[in-house]
Amino acid sequence: MRYPAAKLESLARDFLEATGSSEDEARVVAEHMIGANLRGHDSHGVGMIAMYAQYLNEGKLIPNAPLNVIKDTGPVLQLDGCRGYGQRIGREATDMAIERAKKHGICMYTIGRSCHLGRIGTYGEQAAAAGMVSIHFVNVNHFFPLVAPFNGSKARFGTNPMCVAMPGTDAHGPFILDFATSIVAMGKTRVAYLAGKKFDEPVVLDVDGHPTNDPTPMWQEGEKGALMAFAKHKGSGLAMACELLAGLLAHGETIQPGHERDGSIVNNMTAFMIDPSVLGNLDWMKAEFDAMVDYVKSSPAPDPVNNPVLTPGEPERLRMADRLANGVEISDGEMAAILNVCQAAGVHHHWEVI
Repeated sequence: MRYPAAKLESLARDFLEATGSSEDEARVVAEHMIGANLRGHDSHGVGMIAMYAQYLNEGKLIPNAPLNVIKDTGPVLQLDGCRGYGQRIGREATDMAIERAKKHGICMYTIGRSCHLGRIGTYGEQAAAAGMVSIHFVNVNHFFPLVAPFNGSKARFGTNPMCVAMPGTDAHGPFILDFATSIVAMGKTRVAYLAGKKFDEPVVLDVDGHPTNDPTPMWQEGEKGALMAFAKHKGSGLAMACELLAGLLAHGETIQPGHERDGSIVNNMTAFMIDPSVLGNLDWMKAEFDAMVDYVKSSPAPDPVNNPVLTPGEPERLRMADRLANGVEISDGEMAAILNVCQAAGVHHHWEVI
């Protein structure tokens, strides 16, 4: 079924306020989640509130938690998310980094101990909208490992996303490269599992280490399977780079077994914010950006109608136009989970599908 984006955002916002978030926090988190849905990343969309409800009940997610400054040297910020909603923590931290980069030309900022940061591309878009270039490395801890290293059969990493973002021009939208270092994000297996679907290719290792396109091993009772890293040793190596850069520099810990694992998603992020204007002529950079994008897109596509050449960030913009016009597609299983936690929080909406 497809649902109006505005209705889904309103439902998420009401749930957040009903479970303790301030009006501002509820707005930011709900906007972030529906933004992920609109861009086709349903793994980080409004369906997350079912998991957040569990975290709230267990005291693993703290509404309205402050963003604490641990260290501030001007161009270096070390921040603590205090187990708060990562979508709000990440937005506030990125705003701080943007202002520092405008002042110093560059800012390195880290966030430790944030509850789920959501879609990291959101912060890349935030930076690009301010005219900044940004690079983000993220790890996951407190949760159980999900991704197997290359040639391994048992999980040792989180999905450990990274993002690179650059501002767009009048001719082309921003460059937003944002991906998990696993072939698919864990949330995409949730969406597929609840919808009763399988993937087009093997993305999971079952409990015996055999590749499969079935998401069930990640959600079955008892021993779980493991997600596969993308591109064999390359994705596995990048996952470890994210683990070390985020876990160590943000002082939020890695996923190694000497630390607590309480089953909640805690994210750490190490990121770099760069003001490109300090490095040269912006008009020249924009012209070069356009020329390179045009060159890439001029490569002949064997199937230009169904599979055109797209640059990072462009698929999300196309999906957003479609979903704003035609609604957000959510499976019956995921919608049932969303409505269950909302009703338990005393939130009741009348629903219309598109």
